[in-house]
Amino acid sequence: LNQVALSSAREFLEKYQSEQNIIGFFGLGFYSAFMVADKVEVHTKSWKEDEPPVIWTCAGSPEYTIKKGKRKDRGTDVILHLSKDAKEYLEEERIEALLKKYCRFLPVPIKFGKRKETVWEGEGEKKKSKEVEVDNIINTTEPLWKKQPSELKDQDYLDFYNELYPFSPQPLFWIHLNIDYPFNLTGVLYFPRLENNLQLQKNKIQLYANQVYVTDNVEQIVPEFLTYLHGVIDSPDIPLNVSRSYLQSDSNVKKITNYITRKVADKLHETFKKDRKAFEQKWKDLGLFIKYGMISEEKFHEKALKFALLRNTDGEFFTLDEYKEKVKALQTDKHKKVVFLYANDPEAQSAYVAAAKERGYDVLVFDQPMIDNHFMQHLEFKTGDISFVRVDADTPEHLIDKDEKRESVLDEKAQEAVKKLFEEVLKNQQQEATVLTKALSPEEAPVLITRPEFMRRMKEMQMLTGMGGDGFPEAINVVVNTNHPLISQKLLNLEKEEEKLRLAEYLLDLGRLAQNMLKGERLTAFVKNSLKFVE
Repeated sequence: LNQVALSSAREFLEKYQSEQNIIGFFGLGFYSAFMVADKVEVHTKSWKEDEPPVIWTCAGSPEYTIKKGKRKDRGTDVILHLSKDAKEYLEEERIEALLKKYCRFLPVPIKFGKRKETVWEGEGEKKKSKEVEVDNIINTTEPLWKKQPSELKDQDYLDFYNELYPFSPQPLFWIHLNIDYPFNLTGVLYFPRLENNLQLQKNKIQLYANQVYVTDNVEQIVPEFLTYLHGVIDSPDIPLNVSRSYLQSDSNVKKITNYITRKVADKLHETFKKDRKAFEQKWKDLGLFIKYGMISEEKFHEKALKFALLRNTDGEFFTLDEYKEKVKALQTDKHKKVVFLYANDPEAQSAYVAAAKERGYDVLVFDQPMIDNHFMQHLEFKTGDISFVRVDADTPEHLIDKDEKRESVLDEKAQEAVKKLFEEVLKNQQQEATVLTKALSPEEAPVLITRPEFMRRMKEMQMLTGMGGDGFPEAINVVVNTNHPLISQKLLNLEKEEEKLRLAEYLLDLGRLAQNMLKGERLTAFVKNSLKFVE
């Protein structure tokens, strides 16, 4: 028992440096008793019949005493004399909580006092109940992950999940891990219903070594995206006495990481093929996890291309290849790239969605801001032949650059006059924006507010990483349709400058309204102006 206390840390490490797993070395764990105890006694009797019982006593120093004990039966009692600042460990609730955290699945029964249990005696009318005292066994010696999947029903997995995570929503599905070569690994991983706040879902996988709880921080053992899964991993082949940098280069850890990643991808693909409709219904919960996995893990990306889904504004789901095939005829630009149009909020961007659809375009929905910008950029980089453009990034005619040009009914001088009018309105309102005049279809709106894709996406990504987005100013374009009658005929034909500015302001607010940008006083002023124009 004194081998750790009597030797230096260096000597201990040198002695056990060849051991990959220090769980099981009694002395190391035993000496943690002195973190809470002033004195420790060990009363023990050997299994050998001729060995006398002994009492070992130590106060945490290199000195100890051994004397003859009184124990008659084979076994050991460890008695802690707690220090004054550790009295909390005398509380029954505190002890039970620690036992349940670290020992709830130990392979040998752990008795913690007694508990009362109701038993029935007799039969029929003579049947009576009575309370009896039984040993309070706080652990399950054969946990679910140690059993064969063929022995288990779905309810068994759900009951185990509820035991691990009380009050959590029911998981989507699960994977039972069981492999003994080239490494030993058992466990059950659950796919939870992910909320939008990913950080709250992390570190729910519990790591065990031979059914002894080790940690719930497994980021160095599994890829980061898998830390959003819940469940249990049990492996004696994961080194526990080494640094994190060593873990990353350990051959067993690499094999375990690859194995778990492959099993997760295979399970998702199997579920997708077995019941695609059900898979689509679960996409809201699965999407965050799968997108993050594709971004962060190359091997997972390749497999996930078979089941990662895109959803359009009509509620239809497509794989990447399916969607590319669907839209390439109408949505290929002059650079031979297939343009995927999307909306973050189809309701707020309904005017832009409708305008795109009128041209025969399809519009996707990307409404998970914490991941979608990164996911789109990832797909653009990996494929090389697609690009994502939000429906309000440009006018409907120019969302997909097909090198088609339309002539303006206004000459350059008139277009410049229109541009200056709108710049004057923006200046009076102390609003920053870039005014552009474009020759669009007369059926398009007179003024459109657009947000350039690159600048907007970079700003959003910067804000999501906690950098505030100050490095990228709010980029807004005010696009004036010089072919619309209200611009080409009415606006320039008004006699008074004041009337021109008033109409320009009204048309600008119409454009803002389509972008859901009118709030508070600006919205009230717009309503008043509308009434004046009606009069």
